[in-house]
Amino acid sequence: MNNRRAFIVGIKSIKLSKKEKYFLRKYKPWGVILFTRNIKNIEQTLKLTGSIRKIFKDKDYPILIDQEGGRINRLKNIISFDNLTSEYFGNNYINDYKNFYFIYKLFIDKTSYLLKTMGININTVPVLDLRIKGSSNIIGDRSFSRNPKIVSKIGDICIKNFHDNRIGTVIKHIPGHGLAKVDSHNFTPVVNKKLNYLIKNDFFSFRKKKALFAMTAHIIFKEIDKKNTVTHSKKMIRLIRNKISFKNILISDDLSMRSLKGNLKENTIKTFNSGCNIALHCNGNLKEMLVVGQNSPRVNNLIIKKTSQFYKILR
Repeated sequence: MNNRRAFIVGIKSIKLSKKEKYFLRKYKPWGVILFTRNIKNIEQTLKLTGSIRKIFKDKDYPILIDQEGGRINRLKNIISFDNLTSEYFGNNYINDYKNFYFIYKLFIDKTSYLLKTMGININTVPVLDLRIKGSSNIIGDRSFSRNPKIVSKIGDICIKNFHDNRIGTVIKHIPGHGLAKVDSHNFTPVVNKKLNYLIKNDFFSFRKKKALFAMTAHIIFKEIDKKNTVTHSKKMIRLIRNKISFKNILISDDLSMRSLKGNLKENTIKTFNSGCNIALHCNGNLKEMLVVGQNSPRVNNLIIKKTSQFYKILR
């Protein structure tokens, strides 16, 4: 563990290329994240995850996926979850709690079973962003509710049930993406709300969460830091640590997103300088992966300690 570097990468296809194997051996990323392009069927995915773990000689090596349900379904080559959006579960929660709990637990149990069968041990859920009228649809039905208390409560249920199923969780997009009027994959969202409002609303749903990982939002909160997105803002990372009280591993959102200005080397260095613990790079472009790998430090004591706690969840 000590010789790993504090970054996560995606890979290009359904099996590792020779160059990717060499890269993983040399730069030793903390984890690997899978997407639809990597998943053809269950057997192939298990072979892929096995080949990654073989390199690290670690049966618990972190392999992540964004498997929310609804339109964020990386398993779509295997199964459809089109109707099972977070909005659907949020409405269910309000209308019939018993029915909600039964169906939601079943959804998490079956999702976990599928992920474990394929060798995946971290799911980047729950989305704790609020559903805000007039905002970009990038969150939309990925949110449980516009009510921060409901989002927070469903978030707790989600984290507990995935952990009970021995799958790690990543709350996102801390401290809240709901107010973004543009998609941070393509533009830099700027939010003008005052801190008092944010603490009572968007930031509220992220408080006191038992997830060991959180993913930062590539958003500028103008009243707190006029210049930097959360991922690159020392002020925002301090706020996440002190006001939201998240003390575990902070993972950046994807560094290849266009919300971040500057080149990839600068963006990687700024991610660590702000106080993020792990940099995330998703697109599987080997040239870009090299830049991230070369500019990511070795894992520190916090990452080692929290990874050890994560490994205990898997037992």
